[in-house]
Amino acid sequence: MANNALRARRQVRKSRALGIALTPKAEKYFERRPYAPGEHGRARRKSDSDYKVRLTEKQRLRAQYDIREKQMHRAYVEAKRVEGQTGENLIGLLETRLDALVLRSGFARTMAQARQAVVHRHIMVDGQRVDRPSFRVRPGQMIHVHPRSEKMVPFQVAATGAHQDVLPDTPGYLDVSIDRLQATLTRKPERSEVPVTCEEQLVVEYYARMA
Repeated sequence: MANNALRARRQVRKSRALGIALTPKAEKYFERRPYAPGEHGRARRKSDSDYKVRLTEKQRLRAQYDIREKQMHRAYVEAKRVEGQTGENLIGLLETRLDALVLRSGFARTMAQARQAVVHRHIMVDGQRVDRPSFRVRPGQMIHVHPRSEKMVPFQVAATGAHQDVLPDTPGYLDVSIDRLQATLTRKPERSEVPVTCEEQLVVEYYARMA
């Protein structure tokens, strides 16, 4: 419990620093204190440099998917190789991670909970257990909770649709049967449907200039 409370405080602080609510709990605090943390959080700050703007946008995207820098950079490199706009490709690759889709489906309340469900082998893809949060789900594949895990309290709560009350609307690329704890990725996500706050072109520019 102490670790959960500490993580929650960190997420609230990070949310205020980045200017976005990363969890439902952080959103409540952010509404009351919509400014940066610290003694001088309310003070007007100097205009950020172009580098700082791009860096912050990259950090915002990373924080929303709760991934390490190495994972983020790997996704960028892959997005650059795929045909189409690199920024949109990047969002699409991150969004089809298993942990992201577990969250979007309403099986978990936060990205951290979604990742934990995957790591603890509660999640299956097309009937096979998958314990890698970075697993790339392909269109047509079904995500579902393991039958034994369905009886656990967190998943019983999820099956009532309780998490969907604090999450964005289910995106159009997912067909979800929440009472059965099943979801199918029906097609590739379109950028306009992905519920993340990000100017992805700034992220692309950050990595391009760092190369």
